[in-house]
Amino acid sequence: MLPYIGSGPYCFSNSLGMMLGEGAPLPPFLEVLTGSPFGVQLLADEVPLFDPFGWDPEAGLDAAIELLGYACERSDGDDADDALVRLSAAAAQGPVLVGPLDMGLLLHQPGSGSAAGADHYVVVLAVDGGMVVFHDPHGHPYATLPAGEFLQAWRAEEVAYIEQPFVLRASFARRREVTADEALRASLPGAVAWLGVRDDRDVPPGSLANGQGLERLAEQISKGELIPEIREMMEKFSVRVGARRLSDAAAALAGSGYPEPARLLRAQARLLGGLQYPLVTGDDVALVSGLRQLAPTYDQLHEVLAKAVAADGVGVH
Repeated sequence: MLPYIGSGPYCFSNSLGMMLGEGAPLPPFLEVLTGSPFGVQLLADEVPLFDPFGWDPEAGLDAAIELLGYACERSDGDDADDALVRLSAAAAQGPVLVGPLDMGLLLHQPGSGSAAGADHYVVVLAVDGGMVVFHDPHGHPYATLPAGEFLQAWRAEEVAYIEQPFVLRASFARRREVTADEALRASLPGAVAWLGVRDDRDVPPGSLANGQGLERLAEQISKGELIPEIREMMEKFSVRVGARRLSDAAAALAGSGYPEPARLLRAQARLLGGLQYPLVTGDDVALVSGLRQLAPTYDQLHEVLAKAVAADGVGVH
């Protein structure tokens, strides 16, 4: 297998990689540890996301940090002044993983200026003279914003999965020695659990997981019911990040001795990546066909991965 190497929207994994520093697994491997490749969801019968139902970057970050034997201090709160004090104090001690932020309000990025609910993560380096200095993994090292503008983005009012704004993680420390292979193997029961969410009994009304979600999405497209904003989101974000996640998971599992799950993940990556062209060119017949080919592979991966993990002696819950 030839692993994919290139840029992509891996903001929280890239930010975590910066925080962990030299010797840490690379961001593509960190992304796999978050659990993001192991499922797909159709939220509210209209928003397709190529990550598991019930998963979000906050849960993924917590999982990856724990699996690698690290601990950190996470804090949040609804007061902007207090948040800036917290951030300044933490940055004075070292880098700080900050997010989610609303990407549309990060005004150093071309085309920004309005809240969009697109979540993003950065690493803050300093708060100095009323300016926040940070590494933005979306291609902007040593970016700066006035503190007030940074706080507007950091409030993340349109990001649905957080209960309190102004989330940061600081004071990362190694609590136990864990190899990358050990961390991956320990993550796989969780991956099996994510893949096991596959019918209406497990998800709220109006949302669907895994194969059912893809079948419903294919039905919407075949009837001409795909909302233009959703098509644009799929074109610009969800398909490419989903294919990247599957490709990285295939490489990680192949390298740790799980050839059959890796084969299925690679097939999923190829199917999903192949949807980008028909999606952009409006070839909905090919798009529907590809989605329907992809749909049953999530149950197949669930079965194969569960067997492989059980044979490896790792408990599946």
